[in-house]
Amino acid sequence: MPIIVNLDVMLAKRKIRGKELANEIGITEQNLSLLRTGKVKGVRFSTLERICQILECQPGDILSFSPDEPNADR
Repeated sequence: MPIIVNLDVMLAKRKIRGKELANEIGITEQNLSLLRTGKVKGVRFSTLERICQILECQPGDILSFSPDEPNADR
């Protein structure tokens, strides 16, 4: 998929563990892990909003578009 999830990068920059972020935004660690690895088909805007609030970043810091990435769905 051409959407790249850079959540791990932001977690490292902010020195926040995934478990802590999951607790803060109200999702399970497993769901956060799926998001971090890009194995989800979508993310709620409310979840994205909370992530950005906690990490003090913009959605573009977490998600990027790369048209050269192979599409796993094909």
